[in-house]
Amino acid sequence: MKDKPFIIGGKEYASRLIVGSGKYPSLPVMKDALTSSGSRMVTVALRRVDLKDRSPQSFYEAIPKGMTILPNTAACYTVEDALKTARIAREIVANDPPLIKLEILGDPKTLLPDTIGLLEATKILVKEGFVVLPYTNDDPIIAKKLEDLGAAAVMPLASPIGSGMGLLNPYNIQLILETVTSVPVIVDAGVGTASDASLVMELGADGILMNTAIAESKNPAQMAQAMKLAVESGRLAYLAGRMPKRRIASPSSPPQ
Repeated sequence: MKDKPFIIGGKEYASRLIVGSGKYPSLPVMKDALTSSGSRMVTVALRRVDLKDRSPQSFYEAIPKGMTILPNTAACYTVEDALKTARIAREIVANDPPLIKLEILGDPKTLLPDTIGLLEATKILVKEGFVVLPYTNDDPIIAKKLEDLGAAAVMPLASPIGSGMGLLNPYNIQLILETVTSVPVIVDAGVGTASDASLVMELGADGILMNTAIAESKNPAQMAQAMKLAVESGRLAYLAGRMPKRRIASPSSPPQ
């Protein structure tokens, strides 16, 4: 089966893996991991990183050339803070059109999304011309509302941010994939290892975003490569179409 292109904000990306830039022990380690991932898009938390600094030793210079920077509103707990951060990102990053990964968190313990605020902020930012990629929970109703509001993608969690628990509710992700049909569904947060990424892609997700699983591994560059291959193999398996599950055995050789 021929695959459809992975398009965000009118731009096609060769890799369906989006990577984060936090939690690495050093900038050189981050750069090696980002390069090994094969990803063409990296998220950056503007409330934690100074992208205005373009000096040779800066964070900006550690991002591999040619990667699209996807600024995010990480650590925002109100609509007002998220809107302010997004507007600052538009001026600093200067993507055309402006990209924003929209996060509005509900509380500091679970880091689960405030979906009411998320819907409100998405509506405002879409009207302002942003390409909005909202991080949300695995609720198909909220996912559909975000699509209807004009989000450029819907990004449901696999499990809580940084938990490494993998895909906790494949049924809900499958429902979202059946419900959201006009924009990519990119599973975001909670992946722990390559098998998690492969499972997400085997369900039919258009893409996947991860940070902690790579950054906190013992060898981030090696884990990034593993994730690259897992995303590719999972997508290929989805396109191939798995065999049906059966309750009883079925012989590999036909009966005589």
